[in-house]
Formats: sequence, structure tokens, C-alpha cells
Amino acid sequence: MDFSRLGLNQNILSAVSEMGFTSPTPIQLQALPLLLQGEDLIGQAQTGTGKTAAFAICILERLAANPEARGRVRALILAPTRELAVQIADEIHRIGKYLPFRVLAVYGGQEIEKQLAPLKAGVDIVVGTPGRLLDHIERGTLALDSVEVVVLDEADRMLDMGFIEDIEKILQKTPKGRQTLLFSATMPSEIIELSKKYLKSPQEVKVGEDSLAVKTIKQYYAEVSKFDKLNALLTILVEQKPSLALVFVRTKRSADRLNEILLDRGFHSLALHGDMSQNKRDRSMEAFRRRHINILVATDLASRGLDVTGVSHVINYDMPSDPYTYIHRIGRTGRMGKEGVAISLVFFDQANIIPTLEKVSDSKIEQIKLEIKPELLPKRRQQLHMAQRQGRGKGADSRKQAARRSGMHSRHSPGAGGRRHSFGARGERREGSGRGHQYFGRRR
Repeated sequence: MDFSRLGLNQNILSAVSEMGFTSPTPIQLQALPLLLQGEDLIGQAQTGTGKTAAFAICILERLAANPEARGRVRALILAPTRELAVQIADEIHRIGKYLPFRVLAVYGGQEIEKQLAPLKAGVDIVVGTPGRLLDHIERGTLALDSVEVVVLDEADRMLDMGFIEDIEKILQKTPKGRQTLLFSATMPSEIIELSKKYLKSPQEVKVGEDSLAVKTIKQYYAEVSKFDKLNALLTILVEQKPSLALVFVRTKRSADRLNEILLDRGFHSLALHGDMSQNKRDRSMEAFRRRHINILVATDLASRGLDVTGVSHVINYDMPSDPYTYIHRIGRTGRMGKEGVAISLVFFDQANIIPTLEKVSDSKIEQIKLEIKPELLPKRRQQLHMAQRQGRGKGADSRKQAARRSGMHSRHSPGAGGRRHSFGARGERREGSGRGHQYFGRRR
């Protein structure tokens, strides 16, 4: 079955086709018919299954069916993090590129004044984090009386982050006749209670377990020592030539340091971690999303909820602390049915964790041997500069030798008594021994 058989708006079909998607993913196939009928829905699925596109299509179909209601907030999407809010807004933009609507992402860390003008001008869809949404509601800058659809995305994460009370306050401000969609990778009791309280006879859709969402990912590992780990990464980047790669490290300091090394070796990379200002994090994500860079060095801040289309490789430079973090990390590639590659660099004493990862992911992780040839790897810029200077130096030595053979070195020839003459910085004549080089200007 393809999207064209779902009876979607032609403008949406055109955009989805341009994104390279022809057949719905399992969750889209199950959820879209229910969503388009206006049913409340509980979807148990993790990121990477296509759930964002599912609820985006549902919302955009509503907007397209009643274009006269433009300029009022008709859809509200709650997300746990700023990064995810921005990614959802971007996905809606891409799917709705041929429709006249406005979407706005609101989140903490950005000056609230920058969000006031678009809200005043009128937007159709608001995507935001619970805290910032509540700020706008309390300020009177966000009215929810026209909301037709509410989406709670990654509800379990919002629960973990302590947003449950804020979510309830926001839901109580929306019309009771709204359509409510709840998506969560897990279903703790608090989420079940929330769904009973705010969803009306919800339909339930469950697409696999979180651990099984890696079927389209080819997984590999290579055993390395701490001495050749960096060269192993460089070898992978040179040989694999990833179009878009996420490189995961364990600490913020490691992210900055590894990014500096990659830049010094001529790669196009940026870092992403929690100590960066929101502005810098947004710039890193935007550069990665728009392919201005092709390598993002990230901590686990980005491992769940980061939704960038077309990530070809995930590289675990530092292994994660638990198998479920591994699943979340590698789930950034192989999305929407496309193939991806995950490569982990494992110390020799860590190799015993591979069977556990295979069990959790229900897939084979193949060992590969990396043939590291340092002489073929990108050199540091300083090394290149030194090599260029040495090359120029050799050329200069050759010219000096040729000049001596032609007799052009007469004023530097040994004088009486075997002494040599040279000229100082101001042209004054200096006496010197036969040791050392003759020079014009200052001694180098």
C-alpha cells in the first residue's frame, strides 16, 4: 500500500513523494486511517518509526480541509526538549510545504520576545516544550480556545522530566472536543492514568518494542586500543565517506575535544552537548540538518528525540553505559525504512558486551578489522604547514646550491684568513666564523 491510497490531499502527497517516501511505515499504516477519522489515539512507538509524519499528516489534512480558519492556533504539539520541538516543526514544514499555514516552535532558552511577534501575527500550529507553553498561556500571549488537535509526543520522557503537572494544566486550557494523540515508547502507570483522564475512548496502536527498531541498520564493531582509537575513527570516516554521520561520545569535554581534532584534520564537523548555549546548539543542529556539515559529535543529549532525515552512519566513539542507550543512539540512522550503518569502537576488555547488545537489539553485530595506515590518514593542519615549509626550504636549498655553482655567492665567499662575511638586519657588514648559514636580514 502507498500513500496515494489513503485519500490524502494532493499537496501533501507531492511533498511526501519529494521527501522520498512512497509506502507508509507500519505505524503510519495503522494510525493514519484512525487519525483521519478524528479518533483519539495512543501510539506506543519510539522515534524513527515515522510517528512524527503520521500526526503531521493528520494535522495538515485538517488545516487543508478548512483553510478559512487560518491564523488561529488549531494544533498544539508538546515535546520534551527544545531540539525535538524544532525537529517536529521542520518536519511539518517539509510535509506541508505546498499548503498555506504557519508553524511556530516555542521553547525555553530562546528569548520569549522573539516568539511574541509570530504569535501576535497568527500561527496555525504551535510546537513547544511544556514550560515555555505554560509561560505563554499565563502571559496571555497564547490562546488555546481554537485548538482542534493536541499531540503529546514522547510522553514518557516528559514524565521523566517532571512535566506531568504542566501538561495537565495545558490540557485543561484546550477545548474538550479536541482530538488528542499520545505517543510514548513505554507506558508507565502515570501515562496510562493521564490517557484515561484526557483521551476519549482512544484507539491503541503498538509497533514493535523499542529494542527491535534496528532491522534496517547494519551493525558492526571493531576492537581497538586507546592508542589507535582516534586513527580507527579517522579510518572509518575516510573509507566509509558518510554523507551524514553522528559520532557519539560520553562526555561534553570529549565532544569538544574530538570536534577540534576533526576540524584540524580537515573534516566538516560541529559538537552538540548540554553545556552549549541554546543558540549554539540550534546552530549546530541547523548546520547538520542542512548538510552544511556532515559530522556531528554529540553526547547522549542527542541520542533520543534527534530526528534528522538521511543520517547514513552512527559511530559509537565511546560505548554507552547500557544497552538501551545503544539502541537509542543507533536508532538515529536507518529511519523511515531506509538503510543505515552503525559502527562501535570497543576496547578489548569491552568485547563481552556485544552478545548483550545483540540480544537486546535482536540482531547480529558483525566484527570488522580496520586496517589503519596512519600515512594515508588526513594530517593535522600544523603538520601540513610544516611539510609545506620544508618543501619550500628544500627548493631554497637547491637554488642556493645552483647559485654557488654559478659564482653568484662571491660576496659570501670566505675572506682572508678563512673568515666569512655576512650582512646584518640593517645592511651592516658582520664578521663571523665559518660556522652557520650566511643570511640577509635577521638570523632565523
